[in-house]
Amino acid sequence: MHLSLLQSLCLSLGVPGWRRPTTLYPWRRAPAPSRVRRAWVIPPISVSENHKRLPYPLVQIKSDKQQLGSVIYSIQGPGVDEEPRGVFSIDKFTGKVFLNAMLDREKTDRFRLRAFALDLGGSTLEDPTDLEIVVVDQNDNRPAFLQEAFTGRVLEGSAPGTYVTRAEATDADDPETDNAALRFSILQQGSPELFSIDELTGEIRTVQVGLDREVVAVYNLTLQVADMSGDGLTATASAIITLDDINDNAPEFTRDEFFMEATEAVSGVDVGRLEVEDRDLPGSPNWVARFTILEGDPDGQFTIRTDPKTNEGVLSIVKALDYESCEHYELEVSVQNEAPLQAAALRAERGQAKVRVHVQDTNEPPVFQENPLRTSLAEGAPPGTLVATFSARDPDTEQLQRLSYSKDYDPEDWLQVDAATGRIQTQRVLSPASPFLKGGWYRAIVLAQDDASQPRTATGTLSIEILEVNDHAPMLVPPPPGSLCSEPHQGPGLLLGATDEDLPPHGAPFHFQLSPRLPELGRNWSLSQVNVSHARLRPRHQVPEGLHRLSLLLRDSGQPPQQREQPLNVTVCRCSQDGVCLPGAAALLAGGTGLSLGALVIVLASALLLLVLVLLVALRARFRKQSRGKGLLHGPQDDLRDNVLNYDEQGGGEEDQDAYDISQLRHPTALSLPLGPPPLRRDAPQGRLHPQPPRALPTSPLDIADFINDGLEAADSDPSVPPYDTALIYDYEGDGSVAGTLSSILSSQGDEDQDYDYLRDWGPRFTRLADMYGHP
Repeated sequence: MHLSLLQSLCLSLGVPGWRRPTTLYPWRRAPAPSRVRRAWVIPPISVSENHKRLPYPLVQIKSDKQQLGSVIYSIQGPGVDEEPRGVFSIDKFTGKVFLNAMLDREKTDRFRLRAFALDLGGSTLEDPTDLEIVVVDQNDNRPAFLQEAFTGRVLEGSAPGTYVTRAEATDADDPETDNAALRFSILQQGSPELFSIDELTGEIRTVQVGLDREVVAVYNLTLQVADMSGDGLTATASAIITLDDINDNAPEFTRDEFFMEATEAVSGVDVGRLEVEDRDLPGSPNWVARFTILEGDPDGQFTIRTDPKTNEGVLSIVKALDYESCEHYELEVSVQNEAPLQAAALRAERGQAKVRVHVQDTNEPPVFQENPLRTSLAEGAPPGTLVATFSARDPDTEQLQRLSYSKDYDPEDWLQVDAATGRIQTQRVLSPASPFLKGGWYRAIVLAQDDASQPRTATGTLSIEILEVNDHAPMLVPPPPGSLCSEPHQGPGLLLGATDEDLPPHGAPFHFQLSPRLPELGRNWSLSQVNVSHARLRPRHQVPEGLHRLSLLLRDSGQPPQQREQPLNVTVCRCSQDGVCLPGAAALLAGGTGLSLGALVIVLASALLLLVLVLLVALRARFRKQSRGKGLLHGPQDDLRDNVLNYDEQGGGEEDQDAYDISQLRHPTALSLPLGPPPLRRDAPQGRLHPQPPRALPTSPLDIADFINDGLEAADSDPSVPPYDTALIYDYEGDGSVAGTLSSILSSQGDEDQDYDYLRDWGPRFTRLADMYGHP
């Protein structure tokens, strides 16, 4: 058994050459006596990519198991029955393997196939063998830069060899061959050549001195990359190199001298501008100018700031100029950058300049010599008292002008200002309770004005401290309600306090003392100081219960001190062990603690007046109740009988089904009378058989009494109705009740021996009842 292999030569050059096929026997058994099978290893088959002669025979395999034509050959793997399909094929009878499509090494660089040998019946004749096909690379891809333009920055004046940036490129060909061997170069950069590129790494560096941003700020380079070590395919790109600025140019004034004018007595205004030039990058610290006044401004009246847009120096006044003091100023000014100048840079020829400022004279406002002016005045100063002389001066010494004074703010109209001299005095007494007296200070505003054609005015503040005078003696604060225990060791004692209308230091601390005029007070009572404004009163020994009248001497701490003798009424009571007054003590009969005789009289008078008012109110309420009982209240809301029945009517007994109808009392005319003659009372006169017709209601409260009397008489004389004051209607409890009646008037029905003769003693009204129910 043997296998023949047909293979192409010169594939690495891309031009296939033909030669007579060779025969390989990958399945041949070894000729040794042993019958062990040994498979051959087929070396890789190389084929060039982009081969255009198709189909192209690659190899032929044979098996020596069968005669020619009785073996079926096949191959499997990528390029045959796997993607990409149809690239390779085999003649199943001859075993020749063909290339059917162009190969691209950049997509697939090798194919691994398996070859099979079968008999005509489909049985395996030989074990499968591997077949590897290697795609040989061709230089069919150009190199490519990773960017169309590379950017880099470098400081101007950099030394040779300074790194700037790096160019990068790639090639899709086989990196193991020259097809991907790249070389970099600079095609164009202008003259002189200031940059170079490393052909292997692509790094761009400076090669010589002379980079000046003020001459050329940006350089554009054309780069090239080529494969085949620089002899193959090429590609180009650009490199943009920007020079960063350094401070290699000093700022300079455009002139040696500048002339300006300024107005006196104003500040915060601009006088003029100082122009400078700088070739460095605008807006950078290397360009921004900073100005310094070297000479000519000892008082610091001028300042120079930089205009951020134009880089000019703006001269302004920070302290007002005075024409009378100085008419001309000559300033020496220098300029430099915000960033330090490079050591190798040339010094500026105009780094300094002179600025001449002429001061213009104007009418200035007056100036108070002391503003604000503070002075003091005693409390209660009489009118005409001198307060101060608030004078001003005119700074315009070369202009003859006179000043006048006036008030601008004097809320109490307390002061008077002399218009010519500024002398200020009081014109009345200032009240200590003035709302404009804040913390003991009174504030006023005075104006000083010159007499120029366009007058100028100055404002001065006058602050007057009102000195406190000790003109009030301290007073005793009324103690809280309570009593003092009669025993010295009982109770907390009586806490006394004092107050003073004067302000410190003429008030507290206060001195409490029992009156020296009454020596017996010191023998019975003691005072102990608690704090600067309070003292505690205690008995020295047991004192009688009741009201005690003491006298205290109070003194303040002013200079000179003020004192006052003040009476004090103290109520003494008998106390328990815990210092509480016992009930019924004499203290309850005495006046309140600390109240004077006048206060006691006022309290008693108030109590008497209150008692009289209570009696008057009680009498008025009684008369109103009597008049309400006599009056006839009619209407649904004021019906007294309706009220009584609604709240107190209890109904009949257990078998009562006929409750009383209040509507009979409200509308007597609506009563439904039974047919036939009405029942007659036995005590009624026989001459009147019918009830009286309805009467008109009274029209005024004065007619109510007559209306009631007429009604009683009509009821007593009408035989068809019960008497007006009968209790049969109001106390009726129904029939069949197991409970007896509660009416004492009707008790005669069940108790015949009841005696009603005593009713005659109750007056004329009850005489009629005694005649009806008493003994004949």
